[in-house]
Amino acid sequence: MTFEQILFYVFSAILVFSAGMVITVRNPVHAILFLVLSFFTSAALWLLLEAEFLAITLVLVYVGAVMVLFLFVVMMLDLNTAPLREGFARYLPVGLLVAVLVVAVMAMAVGQRHFGLEQVAVPVPHGADYSNTRELGLLLYTTYVYPFEIAAVILLVAIVAAIALTLRRRGGTKTQNIAEQVAVRRDDRVRLVQMDAEQRK
Repeated sequence: MTFEQILFYVFSAILVFSAGMVITVRNPVHAILFLVLSFFTSAALWLLLEAEFLAITLVLVYVGAVMVLFLFVVMMLDLNTAPLREGFARYLPVGLLVAVLVVAVMAMAVGQRHFGLEQVAVPVPHGADYSNTRELGLLLYTTYVYPFEIAAVILLVAIVAAIALTLRRRGGTKTQNIAEQVAVRRDDRVRLVQMDAEQRK
């Protein structure tokens, strides 16, 4: 067993353990920290596959931005998770059924037929001038250009829907009419009153 294989099994074990702790730990802050650990170990596995750009993107975007945002939101909201656990036993059979179905689908999709150990390709060593960022860009914008554009449109629709849901009018809330504020005149707001000066007696 080579040193790279030992690193792969070590990082894989840490990844599986931290992913399991994300969904089983009771404290939401601990769950987010275990998720950060999962992202770090995933980045280490991508480094072993010589995908440095994806590894550093995972660390910078998800660990450095998204997970920090999640952590601040969870700590500021101070969620009470006790009511969420009240129906745990009632929904346990349904959860187990869904878990079994997911495992079965994953076994069919990532089984021995498509991803067997004998089909694992060893990464070909490249020269110093090789850029996996360039290769990834060429692959995204040539072979997978249509799925990439479809994903971009779906994300754009999701952003527009989130904005529309946020800006909808709710009853009992005070809103401002920007058009009326822009069209206001001085005579509508200011009234000059001329009064005679008072004299002391």
